[in-house]
Amino acid sequence: MKNKKNTLIDLSHTIDNGLITYKGLPAPIICDYLSREDSKDNYAEGTQFQIGKIEMVTNTGTYIDCPFHRFEDGKDVSQMPLERFVDLDAIVIHVPFTETIEITEEHLKGYDVKNRAVLIHTGWDTKWNTDAYFESNPYLTKGAAEYLRNASVLLVGIDSHNIDDTRGNNRPVHTILLGAEILIVEHLYQLNLLPDSKFMFSAVPPKFKGVGTFPVRAYAKF
Repeated sequence: MKNKKNTLIDLSHTIDNGLITYKGLPAPIICDYLSREDSKDNYAEGTQFQIGKIEMVTNTGTYIDCPFHRFEDGKDVSQMPLERFVDLDAIVIHVPFTETIEITEEHLKGYDVKNRAVLIHTGWDTKWNTDAYFESNPYLTKGAAEYLRNASVLLVGIDSHNIDDTRGNNRPVHTILLGAEILIVEHLYQLNLLPDSKFMFSAVPPKFKGVGTFPVRAYAKF
């Protein structure tokens, strides 16, 4: 999509009925609450509407994690300031999964990340909606999370199944980043289309109270 000022790149996966984002969590149910056919009884001839109904867990599609996702007293999506979601100065760091699935602080050094959204491009999104997407996915180490926290980043995104290593029960990256109110976006898409820097990143959830994670329409603007 182009206009006189900006180019926009959609970085979100499409959520459709039955989509599995995380094994063990239920797929969304997307259906009519009021169909166009049934709405004929409520409106004048030739006037029809559809009202949709969605049933889903909040970890569906491309989503953002706020501190409440990990910490009971952390800020939920309604409590985070809007400016934390919109037009963040961003940078892409490329760490192909064909070279390594373990992303350490060494992969992150040498980049200007302070007060930026750091998007980790691994290429894992090419496996989206396949069984392979859930196995041996790229992840950040505890040391990488500590490095990003100490570097004062605003948000960390990844095009992988999880920003943590899911082969164990610990989630140090979520704990370190969300504990410092550094937001996390998982299941990003098409990071290969972005320049390495000089663009803005946005990922805005609805303003729900009592929810620490929610799907977003993530996008880049440059």
